[in-house]
Amino acid sequence: MNWLRLQTLSWLQRTTLLLASALLLSNILIILYAVTLRYLVGGAPIWTDEAARFLIIGCTLLAAGAVWVEGGHMRIALLETRLPKRLSQFLITYQWLLTLGITVCAAVFSYRYALSVGMFKTPGLGISRTWPLLSMPIGFGLLAVQVLLHGPKRLPVMSENPE
Repeated sequence: MNWLRLQTLSWLQRTTLLLASALLLSNILIILYAVTLRYLVGGAPIWTDEAARFLIIGCTLLAAGAVWVEGGHMRIALLETRLPKRLSQFLITYQWLLTLGITVCAAVFSYRYALSVGMFKTPGLGISRTWPLLSMPIGFGLLAVQVLLHGPKRLPVMSENPE
């Protein structure tokens, strides 16, 4: 069962990073299109700014879980490394439960919010505001799943001197 959990976590990490990379590439292409039009014809369509903003937010939220599992989010791990093993494991479990609780709450509340603004349209793209806002509950939900699959284990620590 542990093997299946780790395989699922690894697959989820790769998939979310691949999707986030696709969103980032799309964002870069839209920005290049807009910049090119600004220099060639003196202006770009309004939708390019809005699409770029939504894509970068979606990219960030999709990648958040994979980055968390790799220990890439900024954090201070001094206590985890300095405390005795038993206290350190208690702290790691507490942090894990807190992270899981916050991400689940954020997913639920952002989902409710995304649905509540469905009657409004975005000014540039002319789509329901629900669509771009769904990146929040999806991102927080994927983060919660990855936190759950990772379990209350110590996260890797980014060192100043990589070996």
